[in-house]
Amino acid sequence: MSRGDEQEQPQPSEGSGLEPAARWKLIGPGIVVAGTGVGAGDLVATLAAGASFGYALLWAVILGTVFKIVLVEGAGRYVLASGRTIFQGWQSLGRWTGWYFGPYIVIWGFVYGATAMSSSALPLVALFPDGPDLKVWAIGMGLVGFAIVWIGRYGFVEKLVALFVGLMFVTVVGAAILATPNLPDMLPGLVPTIPDGALVNTLAVAGGVGGTITLAAYGYWLREKGWASPGWMRVMRLDNGVAYLVTGIFVVAMLIVGAELLYSANLALATGDQALVDLSDVLEERYGVFFGKLFLVGFWASSFSSLIGVWNGVSLMFADYLGTSRGLDAADPRMHSGGTYYRGYVVWLTFPPMLLLFLNEPVGIILAYGVLGAVFMPFLAITLLGLLNTDRTPERWRNSIKGNAALGVCALLFLAVGVNELYKAVSGVL
Repeated sequence: MSRGDEQEQPQPSEGSGLEPAARWKLIGPGIVVAGTGVGAGDLVATLAAGASFGYALLWAVILGTVFKIVLVEGAGRYVLASGRTIFQGWQSLGRWTGWYFGPYIVIWGFVYGATAMSSSALPLVALFPDGPDLKVWAIGMGLVGFAIVWIGRYGFVEKLVALFVGLMFVTVVGAAILATPNLPDMLPGLVPTIPDGALVNTLAVAGGVGGTITLAAYGYWLREKGWASPGWMRVMRLDNGVAYLVTGIFVVAMLIVGAELLYSANLALATGDQALVDLSDVLEERYGVFFGKLFLVGFWASSFSSLIGVWNGVSLMFADYLGTSRGLDAADPRMHSGGTYYRGYVVWLTFPPMLLLFLNEPVGIILAYGVLGAVFMPFLAITLLGLLNTDRTPERWRNSIKGNAALGVCALLFLAVGVNELYKAVSGVL
């Protein structure tokens, strides 16, 4: 963050926070979390749940949103209360955290880079069928994202992601409104039940709403925004709440689309991101060419906002991991936006993954990605329990009994999701 950026931020008093009008003007890091976390995978998971089970899993969508609010609030509270980054907090719990996180962030970045580029390219191929093929579009998206986060500062990334979130809102919520949700049919879905054969879908929906590693990146975006003390706690909580309200609206909207357009008509879509391309065809048939194409723009906005959010936020995490592991001073410029370590990870996210666009997916790397990724959410929940209940956090900002109960339930849920992901990762390559 530049000195100019920092000087523009109003400085609240610790007890009172800012006036409500000022708070709304400051909403930002949470929007980046929402835009980054709600990618094509989340939309597909909730679309598939609606298509297969109607509104029966509506409660799981809402519960998943609440869980992510709890996790992100905990991460943000630790950062503001302690003045330390989340990785510095993890390191205080023992070296084992670095032994896990180091390999994870390296392997995750390599595989995710290719995934994000392909996901951003897929709607463009559908929008421009006579244009370049998927690989060319994917490389183009990677290069554009690279330029944005290499040159642009956080403020630019925030404004761009907010624009994409607006596009997503118009298209995804618009699709739900066009589908005309049946409110009486939705009400039973608020009662927690798991239909026959829906356990995996329930875990995917409840545990996959709105991001994984990007949840931990929230603290770095707070720092880039200039929110660096407990005086920003109320603003952070408002920001986080707005972010996951937006996230919840997106995923509930996709559940409505799945239930009304697909479940009721007994229509099946392709798997993976291709399902959203198929959905645009359904929307085009029902509501005209314009809205079918507009939905593809929303699909692209969802995928590309995730790409640039990750390129920025996770690069900040990597810079902190590498610098902290090497014992560098927290103010060392190599550990911050635009620094050597930050830019090194941006390069890692962009160029080596392009090889995966041309090669068959390496079995060993994909397996490691699945295994390490399945562990991350329980890792985050469990380490937050350690950080927020000890002298690593000032007493005033430690967890309450309710906070511990909520984080404990999160940890159990994500352990269950992790076991399922491990099973899929291992069975998928053996």
